[in-house]
Amino acid sequence: MLLQLSAAEIGPLVVAQAGAVQLPLTALLMERHVEIKGRAADQGDVAAWNNSIPVVVNALLDRGLGAVEVLVEVDLPHTNSAVDLVLCGQHPGVVEQRHSYLAVELKQVRHATVDPECPVAVDLGFGDGKNKLHPVRQIQRYCEYMMRYLSPLREIEDQLTGVALLHNARDADVEALFALPETEHGFLYTLDDLERFRRALTAKFSAEVSGKAAAAALEKANQEPLLKVTDVARQRSVVGGGLVLLDEQYIAFDRITRRLEKATPRTAMDVGLFYDSAHATVHDHGAKRVYILRGGPGSGKSAVALELQRTLCVGSREAVLASGSHAYTETLREIMRSTARPGQVTDKKRAAEKLYRYFNSFSDTPENDIDVLICDEAHRMRRSSTHRWMPKELRDDDRPQAAELIRAAKVPIFLLDDHQSIRPDEVGTAAYLEELAKESGCEVEVSELEGLFRSGGSTRYQRWVQQLLGLGVSDPVGWRPDGRMTLTVADSPAQMDEFIQERARLGATARITAGFCWPWSNPDSGRLVDDVRIGEWCRPWNVKPEHSVPHAPKSDFWSTDSRGIGQIGCVYTAQTFEYDWNAVIIGPDLLFREGKFKVDRAASCDPAFDAKVDDAVVDRCIRNAYHVLFTRGVVGTVVYAVDPATHNELRRLIPGSIGMQHFDGAQPQLTAEGPQLPPAHRRHHG
Repeated sequence: MLLQLSAAEIGPLVVAQAGAVQLPLTALLMERHVEIKGRAADQGDVAAWNNSIPVVVNALLDRGLGAVEVLVEVDLPHTNSAVDLVLCGQHPGVVEQRHSYLAVELKQVRHATVDPECPVAVDLGFGDGKNKLHPVRQIQRYCEYMMRYLSPLREIEDQLTGVALLHNARDADVEALFALPETEHGFLYTLDDLERFRRALTAKFSAEVSGKAAAAALEKANQEPLLKVTDVARQRSVVGGGLVLLDEQYIAFDRITRRLEKATPRTAMDVGLFYDSAHATVHDHGAKRVYILRGGPGSGKSAVALELQRTLCVGSREAVLASGSHAYTETLREIMRSTARPGQVTDKKRAAEKLYRYFNSFSDTPENDIDVLICDEAHRMRRSSTHRWMPKELRDDDRPQAAELIRAAKVPIFLLDDHQSIRPDEVGTAAYLEELAKESGCEVEVSELEGLFRSGGSTRYQRWVQQLLGLGVSDPVGWRPDGRMTLTVADSPAQMDEFIQERARLGATARITAGFCWPWSNPDSGRLVDDVRIGEWCRPWNVKPEHSVPHAPKSDFWSTDSRGIGQIGCVYTAQTFEYDWNAVIIGPDLLFREGKFKVDRAASCDPAFDAKVDDAVVDRCIRNAYHVLFTRGVVGTVVYAVDPATHNELRRLIPGSIGMQHFDGAQPQLTAEGPQLPPAHRRHHG
């Protein structure tokens, strides 16, 4: 949040000063933006503050509602999205005090047109060629998201209301927007409706009671934990379960589901049981369309994939989710198998194997055999599907694996991150898939997922990691805490280990990962070997895929089974998953020299990097692997480097550390220390 003041306090700040370019309020918000977010506000934000906020403040003052608290740029929990304004006050006409909230999304647009293929995607005249989410649907989703993660907003019905205010637009110029139904969480007001908007404020807030208590209650509300990928998978058959998709996530979701309505007939599929596609008809609606959804770590790619599959299956649609990750696929299968009732285990296992498949399992799939094929982790796409166990008659090294996937589905969808391919033979990039799809005669639609649902919603942290690892356009810079993500340096691997164990004892999910710089031994007499050795400290890797060990999870479940905390994970078991606290050991394959990281392939123990693999490919894979490891944390990341010079540079770049503190007379605990900690995880003393 950038600012909290009452409407009466903001009133003088929205009065233009002689000779000033900006309103006093705008100048204050620009300063706060630099202070809190570490960068200057863009021109769109500045214009909105200068032109839009005064409309709301003056409407409040005109109605005598100066006691209402105005919260500017209110961050949504766990993400980088924010509501323009949240108005806080007391509900009028109620004997007992009842908090009342109004979320306001401000738009300066004067004209708007709706995409004929997707009524929630609109052109608001920004001139960038990108459709935005319909303002009403945007504020509806924001309200639903706030209610999902802020429990006080669920206590009383209609406590939270939402509006989209297009204060420059006439009804006639945005007429198409009114076709979308309004709800309590999303009303649409224009320049022609300002009087109606003022009346709505009067109906929502009391003029006599201050809104400070309501604002304080919202600020102090405990944020419920972020739904992780595995949580979404467990809710696959729950109506009303799953995720609340926001902004470009929702546009992509809506486009795909509407395309499906045109491209494929409904099936009589029960959850996990497929109809006989040989007797189904295919609707001819021109060229096949391939969807590519590109986003960085934590942008919600897997969440969108699982939510799309969940929604389609609840609606009796055939949707298969494929991946190149063994850990991801087997985890999803296991979650589905675990829901089997007595006598259903075999059927559930069979259904899970049909719903969750591998990229290399479509070589002999008939054309358009599958309604929707959702290819998650598509950056792990291989050049071909040929593997050692494949029957000779199916082998074809020249046939691209991606071409098989496109051919197999009526609606193929690829979700990927161009910086997460981690093996030499992984070729999945947006450019590669787009070119291949067009060569196959398909239409292609590429969408960018710009939201962030990990790392506390800290876009600063994501940029910082890319700069640190040489994946960005600038050199590494010092970490400047933003109150969203905690980043600290451990003094030793033992301290890191103790810190992670402490987080787990306090109920958080926590794991340690490392670069692949130590041998990975087979179990010895049913026990894991302590391969990862740094001085006197040692720990085993997670269990090898082909082995089982008592009291330790199989490798596929290392990230999700609580017993995984005792082993060190690698990029192959960590990718796709997230946990609250993330610890990363930088091995000797990544050394900080002359102001930047350099790769030393000789220090890697990854068998994929044989002598035939070019140095540039190894460099890319190792940097991408650490990019994956650094971006698994939801709350915080702890880092340690084996190389002393590299560790010293991390100390210089990262101010946070681990220290010992006492809480409420209890035993001392290791805690992350730094200028700022995420608000949801600060301890409150009472």
